[in-house]
Amino acid sequence: MNSPIRVMLVEDHPEYRESVALVLGTTPDIRLAHQFGTADQALHFLQHDAADHRPDLILLDLHLPGLSGIDALPRFSECSPTTPIIVLTQSDREADVVNAIARGASGYLLKSSTSTQLLNGIRGVFNDEAPIDPKMARYLVETLRNKPNTADMEGVLSERELDVLSLLGEGLVKKEIALRLEISTHTVDNYMRRIYEKLQVPNAPSAIYKAYKTGILPK
Repeated sequence: MNSPIRVMLVEDHPEYRESVALVLGTTPDIRLAHQFGTADQALHFLQHDAADHRPDLILLDLHLPGLSGIDALPRFSECSPTTPIIVLTQSDREADVVNAIARGASGYLLKSSTSTQLLNGIRGVFNDEAPIDPKMARYLVETLRNKPNTADMEGVLSERELDVLSLLGEGLVKKEIALRLEISTHTVDNYMRRIYEKLQVPNAPSAIYKAYKTGILPK
């Protein structure tokens, strides 16, 4: 049996931390390994105390006392560059989702998400999916469609790679993309890996962000 996914939760409300702990405690493949009330505390742990206890994934609230989650995102990535971060917040502001993805978040989920959505979002990060709340995904796409960069990126991606990336932007996961395009999930994996290499990005949300920002995907 594979080791459970070790999660660090950075959240200032004790009641919500307890709720997340209860949800994560319902499944053997995910474990709440660490929880902190501020980003500063979590960063101190990663910088000085983590050693062999580094988390596999970070759940990060945006609105924290002291250092905000938005400002902490690049610092978490610097401290632990291979640890993906899912923003878990009440904020449904367009600016927050765009800023979070631009600063390296691997996903963006609202606290109103169901237990299943949260668990699947955590698992999805390890399956290279893009766990973004559907409402937030629409904000991200529409915002970036309206503000394309003038950089000439024509021809960077093949037609099929554009198809895969467009479906990622609609919030589809690998299995759904494979069904829509009538290809295997293994083939989708290969396309996604090439997309990341060509766009020089680490994950699906970053690929979607860059594709709309640079005009690779049409308005």
